Amino acid sequence: MAFGCLLLYIVLVAAALIDGLIRPLQTLSNVVSAMREGDYSFRARGAGMQDALGELAAEINALADLLQKQRVRSLEATALLARILEVMHAPLFAFDRDGVLQLVNDAGVRLLGLPHARCFGRTARELGLGNLLDAPDQSIHSFGSQPTRWLLRKAAFRQEGVPHTLLLLADVSRSLQEEEQAAWKRLIRVLGHELSNSLAPIKSIAGSLLARVDQMQGDESTLRDFRRGLGVVGGRADALHRFVQSYRLLAQLPPPQMKSVEVVPLLERLALLEQRVPVQLDPGPAATLHADPDQLEQMFINLLANAVDASLANGAQSVRIGWRLDEAGIAVTIEDRGLGIANTENLFVPFYTTKPAGSGVGLALAQQIARAHGGEIRLVNREDGEGARATVRLPVA
Repeated sequence: MAFGCLLLYIVLVAAALIDGLIRPLQTLSNVVSAMREGDYSFRARGAGMQDALGELAAEINALADLLQKQRVRSLEATALLARILEVMHAPLFAFDRDGVLQLVNDAGVRLLGLPHARCFGRTARELGLGNLLDAPDQSIHSFGSQPTRWLLRKAAFRQEGVPHTLLLLADVSRSLQEEEQAAWKRLIRVLGHELSNSLAPIKSIAGSLLARVDQMQGDESTLRDFRRGLGVVGGRADALHRFVQSYRLLAQLPPPQMKSVEVVPLLERLALLEQRVPVQLDPGPAATLHADPDQLEQMFINLLANAVDASLANGAQSVRIGWRLDEAGIAVTIEDRGLGIANTENLFVPFYTTKPAGSGVGLALAQQIARAHGGEIRLVNREDGEGARATVRLPVA
């Protein structure tokens, strides 16, 4: 009986040891194993006990709470980064050290013109970005089907210890064009002032000399040559003065006086103003613009005149005007059947023209009016044959 009681006592002590030591250790082992697998929902029991195992359980539970909070923050940060990349208008690309694409946002996918899944696994050379990957930081490049100028920003980072390269493209076409416009305005102001100051006395002197020639006695052929020469000087002075005044429009365009403008009546009047060729007006939805009606009409007149000139130069008699509404506002298109655009980079540069009698003011003035109204003008060659398409985008009221 004594031996049996001793054996029972040993069994009870062993059970107590198992329940008080082995099982808590097994529980702690399971919790640590779950944490290693990324599951932070398990917690160890006995964290409130005032012994070594209780303190160990409390520390493991605190570690699990901390890792869970960090994981939530990491998921939130990842979701925020994905959202930022999604709404970014600037194309962004990340390449590994072998030049293989690892990350691209929606703007980059649109720029590449490929499905999202087909972008990954390709090198920068295959995607046409090899020159950007080798180019220096903050350099200007032209890329894509549109005549857009991009500012390249490069940065290096590491992922899992492997070096990567981040490329960010910022569209600086409008900023550069605005800087060019400002430079042209300053130049036009200086040249206009100096030329006007010089042309006025030239014209006055030529007129005075011409009046004195009529009073002079001498050989009639010589006097006739004097009159002809002085007449040419006065006429050219007048022509140069008008030429300078036309350019000064670019530098002195007043701010738009905003009013409510109905699009349909405006375009109908525009179609009636041009009588050299029939202008087809495609029906579109009703829309209202908050704009300066005089400036807006002048902008469309310049664009329509260019379209008609291009069609006539190619022997065509077809000009179409249409419009549509989308999320960005209204898009008005003017299509011609001319020879197309040979040099798209200098379209909106003042003084640049391909017409023998052109002044190089019309398109630059039209673009300036569009931007003053928060819009933009794009000229591209048509895909369905000869001719060009001018698209004016403006915000609707």
